[in-house]
Amino acid sequence: MRPILIAVIAALSFGFTASAFAAGGGGGADQTTAKPADPNYTQAKAMIEARNYANALPLLQQVVAKDPKNADAYNLMGYATRKSGNPNGSLQYYQQALAIDARHLGAHEYIGEAYLMLDQPAQAEQHLARLDSLCVFGCAEYRMLKTAVANYKAGKKPTN
Repeated sequence: MRPILIAVIAALSFGFTASAFAAGGGGGADQTTAKPADPNYTQAKAMIEARNYANALPLLQQVVAKDPKNADAYNLMGYATRKSGNPNGSLQYYQQALAIDARHLGAHEYIGEAYLMLDQPAQAEQHLARLDSLCVFGCAEYRMLKTAVANYKAGKKPTN
């Protein structure tokens, strides 16, 4: 019985961390049953990874126009907006991502970082607490936001 329990825990742990990806981990949905990615989404994600935020936004707007329930696209819109220097403008996109998928790990991390940029640490800590409850075995999003909150409290406000 114990080896089976250990195997189940390991599988669950892997599943939660494997769903995250650079510039916006998803909410933990089963990636094997997901529909193929929109080419605009794929291109926008590559642009974001290359720090070409402004050009990624119109592509992501096309994605959500076709698929208004795409929490990952809204999360990346928030990320690109925040990284372009507009943390206040990013909030609407993160909130939309969380309205679609309340368990979206990346959106919780990124909205927390935006709140720190806006000097609203209590809001950031609410999302940190939510990540703590979602990430049973820990996850990168929780660790990143926890570090950002600690840095903020030490006087190191995030810049982008």
